Amino acid sequence: MAMEPSEKMKAYWQANIRLLITCLVIWFVVSFGFGILLVDLLNHLHLGGYPLGFWFAQQGSIYAFIAIIFFYTWKMNRIDIEFDVHER
Repeated sequence: MAMEPSEKMKAYWQANIRLLITCLVIWFVVSFGFGILLVDLLNHLHLGGYPLGFWFAQQGSIYAFIAIIFFYTWKMNRIDIEFDVHER
């Protein structure tokens, strides 16, 4: 059963917004949560000779952000194909 164009676009934007919110929550948890709120707890663990909380504040949040960008691009391309709005 095919969806009408307005229903299809509404479902497309719901999927887009859901993905965007998911990426933003992950970014917030990694950068603010791990780098600021949980830094004292994470500093008991070490990564590469540095306390883990310090590492997240300095390096980890950047790596996570880059990973989120690649994930968003990959997933958004999938959503575009699913709703037939991709570039041909």
